[in-house]
Amino acid sequence: MKSTGILRKVDQLGRVVLPSELRKVLDIKEKTPIGIYVEGNQIIFQKYQAYPACVITGEITKENKVYSGNLILSPEGAEQLFNQLKNENIEASK
Repeated sequence: MKSTGILRKVDQLGRVVLPSELRKVLDIKEKTPIGIYVEGNQIIFQKYQAYPACVITGEITKENKVYSGNLILSPEGAEQLFNQLKNENIEASK
């Protein structure tokens, strides 16, 4: 995880303000849903996406599927992966 060097304090109501620089870079506007996760002793804020992004193409569609090991592939990404594996298998058998 990359450090931004930006520090914020939690106010008396438990709120933290996201710096405008980060909001601009991540295209976070007013009313943008943010997911909040805990990983060990870290709190992770992540822009909410209704559908997960394909690890190969980056596509975010309702057709994306989650496979074993939390591998997320779109139909196009699955086809690209299949073709790459097929080509590597053909090369290995020569």
